[in-house]
Amino acid sequence: MERIFIADDHPDVLDLLVDGVKHAGYEVISASDGKQAWEKIKKEKPDVVLLDLMMPKMDGYAVLEKLRGEPPFKKWIPVIIISALQDLKDLQKGYSLQADHYITKPWEMRDVLKAIKTMIKLIPQRKED
Repeated sequence: MERIFIADDHPDVLDLLVDGVKHAGYEVISASDGKQAWEKIKKEKPDVVLLDLMMPKMDGYAVLEKLRGEPPFKKWIPVIIISALQDLKDLQKGYSLQADHYITKPWEMRDVLKAIKTMIKLIPQRKED
């Protein structure tokens, strides 16, 4: 069973994402701020990360930058940004930090699950590189 990590500082959003992803059959790990997210990602080594950008203690950009700078995570853990930030500069910044996908809020659960499924298919190829 794939392990999906979800970070969002809004409790209602986090609960919706956790419930939807669990209902789809995935194991879920979650955090409500960036610092906690980074610590849990390092410890739990999830298969896919769903990451909000605007979080307390450490924003999602900083989490993504740390994740991509750590050798065991650098290449193969897919990261999906889920954010209310919709400006082109925000998308460019996310992709420049090597996010794999960007979903803007409000989102549909089917789109989130489709993105997760797509990212999971990339993992074996990335581990070989």
